[in-house]
Amino acid sequence: MDVNTTNQFTTDEQMMDILLVLDKEKKTISAVKGVDENGELQTVPPENNSELLKFDRHGDFFSNFFSNMMNQLKNPTRFNFFKIPKLELPKIEPIIRDNFNNPTPENEAGIERYRVTPETVKQETKKVQQETQSQQQPAKESETTAQAPQQPDKSKYVIDPDKVDWEALKNFGLSKEQLEKAKALEPMLRGYKSPGAFTIAGNYNSAIMKLDARLSFRHDKDGNVVLAIHGIRQKPELERPFFGHEFSKEDKANLLETGNMGRIVNLKNYITGEMIPSFVSVDKVTNELVSMRASSVQIPDEIKGIKLNKEQKEALREGKGVFLENMISNRKNPFSATVQVNADKKSLEFIYPNAKQSQEQRQKQEQQNSLVTSDGVTIPKSISGIELTRQQQQDLVNDKTIFVAGLKDKRGVEYDAYIQVNHDKKKLGFYSDNPSFDRSAVKEITPASKNRTQVAVNSEGKTNEAIKKVKEPLKKGQDKPTEKQKAKQDKKEKQEQTDKTKQSRGRKR
Repeated sequence: MDVNTTNQFTTDEQMMDILLVLDKEKKTISAVKGVDENGELQTVPPENNSELLKFDRHGDFFSNFFSNMMNQLKNPTRFNFFKIPKLELPKIEPIIRDNFNNPTPENEAGIERYRVTPETVKQETKKVQQETQSQQQPAKESETTAQAPQQPDKSKYVIDPDKVDWEALKNFGLSKEQLEKAKALEPMLRGYKSPGAFTIAGNYNSAIMKLDARLSFRHDKDGNVVLAIHGIRQKPELERPFFGHEFSKEDKANLLETGNMGRIVNLKNYITGEMIPSFVSVDKVTNELVSMRASSVQIPDEIKGIKLNKEQKEALREGKGVFLENMISNRKNPFSATVQVNADKKSLEFIYPNAKQSQEQRQKQEQQNSLVTSDGVTIPKSISGIELTRQQQQDLVNDKTIFVAGLKDKRGVEYDAYIQVNHDKKKLGFYSDNPSFDRSAVKEITPASKNRTQVAVNSEGKTNEAIKKVKEPLKKGQDKPTEKQKAKQDKKEKQEQTDKTKQSRGRKR
């Protein structure tokens, strides 16, 4: 059987956590929304469901959010924080309140596992990273057989392992040990599908059923844990409505090409009648269509060393793909990829293009991030490592001059320049002085004149008589050797002359 259609919506809620804050000065308990520009905590009452900031329990966004929040807070010591499953909020919030007013060992023990601090977040992040890395590496047979049975930590699961009917699984040719060995049990107890497919076999009314499918655990309407079987399809079912949504031609193309629809649509919960803004993706193993509430996604400030700007964050929230270059992998290697929300993974994913797609993505991203003058001169998002503000870009479009400090040549050495559009040459012009003051007195160069030698040497590989023996990158505005470089150069030349003299004497003997 496939997943009951109503379960997709209830599962999202089961996997969400809420961050509560106890303000010890005000003696109040609220739900955290963020930190304002003055370093003050922004909160809402816990019962305001529509305004609550929700975190995917097993995503990596909470650690980034919490660390940034603690760094921005004016006085973090006045607060205690608790990360609580959304469905447990009505039960746990009163216990935290009672324990603050009348502390007891029982209440303290009951809430301790929900308490979060910078140290506990670091430990949990490290643990998750280790688990992820171990799951990505193929297990050696000797290691698998030597390991003792896992003792699961029930507190981090959506599904209670004690409530799973393991005997019923045998009807499908499955066992707990089999799921453990395939490293599928852990993600299934967390509410996800099994990473890979299993062969399901059963005998029903003299008919033998056998198929390959991914598996997951779900709660039925009575709260019982049932097995959901996600059979492999030949292709996604895009010609039929999906929770009331009719796929457009562009929707179909996106789902078939990237696996993600690339936008938010309203899907209907047929039980409650509620229209839910959602992302839609294709399960790339089974070709099943999967949805995810748009409100459950959290966009980080930084992805793999690349800080996201406002436009990139907004694009990701809308379900669009954002191409990021020079991200740093866990192995410290640079890589580029499109980042996009994947409803099946319930998180952001990396989509790796081929060489042609990579170039097209880069050009498309540059076009989206750039402005263009009336005569076709492109104003880039960044110049030599310095990101331009939208106002600076607009000023260049309007034929105004901007000053940019800290530009970097190809050797990484900084220089400064005034920049203005050169309509004759259809490109940006770089100046040593502000060309708006006296154009006739300014000689246009690229870069500014005081940095000409520096950039010619560092970026273009050129040289001249004065600096031809200088091996280090030239500093900002440098056009001749420094005293230290000259002394080093003289010493080297003297040593070379001495060596030549010794060699000459040796030959005479």
